[in-house]
Amino acid sequence: MTRFTVFCGSSSGFDPVHREAAEALGRELADAGIGLVYGGGNVGLMGAVADAAIAAGGEVIGVIPEALVERELAHQGCTELHITANMHDRKALMAERADGFIALPGGIGTMEELFEVWTWGQLGYHPKPCALINVGGYYDPLIAFLDNMVVQGFLTQDHREMLIVAESVADLIDLLADYVPPQTGKWIGRKDL
Repeated sequence: MTRFTVFCGSSSGFDPVHREAAEALGRELADAGIGLVYGGGNVGLMGAVADAAIAAGGEVIGVIPEALVERELAHQGCTELHITANMHDRKALMAERADGFIALPGGIGTMEELFEVWTWGQLGYHPKPCALINVGGYYDPLIAFLDNMVVQGFLTQDHREMLIVAESVADLIDLLADYVPPQTGKWIGRKDL
């Protein structure tokens, strides 16, 4: 079975469009027969994407560190719930179980998780697609910043294009399915690598 890891906020944010997108993504993954791997929480966008996937009959694999289970934040309706010793183990297991990665709106944890797996792809540690859903223009400033990294010579265009940007959940599944990792070396100016 194909599975995608979804990174997203443990909050829902102020705009209801973010929660609606999380619910739509959960349903879309389940309807497409794609399993959800996520942070295992029952709150915020994490809870919304899981609840929607479960309600649509989808496979939901939650991965949560023990400290968050102790705070009663673990989603008890998951198909599988894995409890890890720490955040490093959590991220490693989420990456291992996934065929690709999707970021919904979120905070610094979402950014850290997305950038880590994108960097791993850039370094050739995996060939899996990384994507974000730009709900209501949430990621517009980030996209502009990433494009500026290319202009300033700190990111190649090939590696910038590794991060798939979808404006809606409906567009995302096809974009992920069509992903082909670049064959460009990571270091700009080093043709020998």
